[in-house]
Amino acid sequence: MGLPMSREAAAPAIIRPSRDDDIAAIHQIYAHHVLHGLASFELEPPDPAEIARRRQAVVGAGYPHFVAERDGEIVGYSYAGPYRPRPAYRYTAENSVYVRHDCLGQGVGRLLLAALIPACEARGLRQIIAVIGDSAHHASIELHRRAGFELVGTIRSSGFKFGRWVDTVLMQKSLGPGDTTPP
Repeated sequence: MGLPMSREAAAPAIIRPSRDDDIAAIHQIYAHHVLHGLASFELEPPDPAEIARRRQAVVGAGYPHFVAERDGEIVGYSYAGPYRPRPAYRYTAENSVYVRHDCLGQGVGRLLLAALIPACEARGLRQIIAVIGDSAHHASIELHRRAGFELVGTIRSSGFKFGRWVDTVLMQKSLGPGDTTPP
């Protein structure tokens, strides 16, 4: 798809809720990260029907699911979903941000995360957790740090991909009043 554009040359992205017709682009972005990166611990990309099912599960449960659109093309997406299925976790979400590989470093992830955080707050969530694949994924760690997430731990060698053990980094941000008041 060409070389990444510099920040100055990149047109601004518009962040909007995802739609059914975004599935093909979301699938393409995610498949690239599955096959070439450690942001996902999946080994084979799910097909578009599975991506659509996952999106519907997020949206159907009332969680935010956004895309970044630039010049009519989807250049990234983000969403939040349940951190864990047990009821006591109901005020905590896990977030995901994926940017098209040729648009990295252009602020797309920052815009997506900046939209996702207040959408989670508006839903009444109190904590958001970033589960980052690979402790060497400095760009994602820094993206979350700049958005106010704090490092809460590293699970060493929790995944095995591309012939090596990979860490999982956990970062957390309080939303709204956080844990200072009951929900």
